[in-house]
Amino acid sequence: MAEGFADHVAGVAALAEPVRRDLYRYVVASPEPVSRDQAADGTGIARHTVKFHLDRLVEEGLLETESRRLGGRRGPGAGRPAKLYKRSDVELSVTLPERHYDLAAGLMARAIEESAQRSEPVVQALGSAAAEVGAALGDRVRAELDGRPSRERVVGATCTALAGCGYEPRRDGIEVLLANCPFHRLAREHTALVCGMNLSLVSELVTRGSDGRLTARLDPAEGRCCVTIGIA
Repeated sequence: MAEGFADHVAGVAALAEPVRRDLYRYVVASPEPVSRDQAADGTGIARHTVKFHLDRLVEEGLLETESRRLGGRRGPGAGRPAKLYKRSDVELSVTLPERHYDLAAGLMARAIEESAQRSEPVVQALGSAAAEVGAALGDRVRAELDGRPSRERVVGATCTALAGCGYEPRRDGIEVLLANCPFHRLAREHTALVCGMNLSLVSELVTRGSDGRLTARLDPAEGRCCVTIGIA
């Protein structure tokens, strides 16, 4: 489940970039697979930029590619086949403000099962399940940094992962505030339970992804998530 959610988050986060989102919309709206030149002409984006972002969308599983010659020409002199992009079968479900009640339900169901199997408190099992999801996301952050963990790159990559989860991170000096709780309705009715789940997920994400440059703490306030991230 952790990897499945991490895959979903990566897809949503990929579309948080405006140029990438515009290209994705263009490809999805086209009745036929499109070439890089067609995407560049259709969006007004430079071809070299189009190539980078289309290939990133392929990496994240949101687009697929095929190769064929354009214009119907065959045989010698027809030229090399063009790389064409089309929508993949991946489905994304996003609401604004973004909520992830499916994740909460999955974590809670898993916690109940593990609590019964291990005879441990269900709240403890829930924290462990949330931490596993956070660890998977933190590993993605480390991979994104690719061995170059400057503070700004760490903060940027972490904020991208948090945005994909629906937390809406906002840089505020030496802190990152999370403007949205993905489990908002549940948090209103079961505050302590959901805040503990949030802290476990975010803490493990920043611990695994930032190499100690970021820390997470409970910091409840009206109108935002209960967790705040400190920047060392």
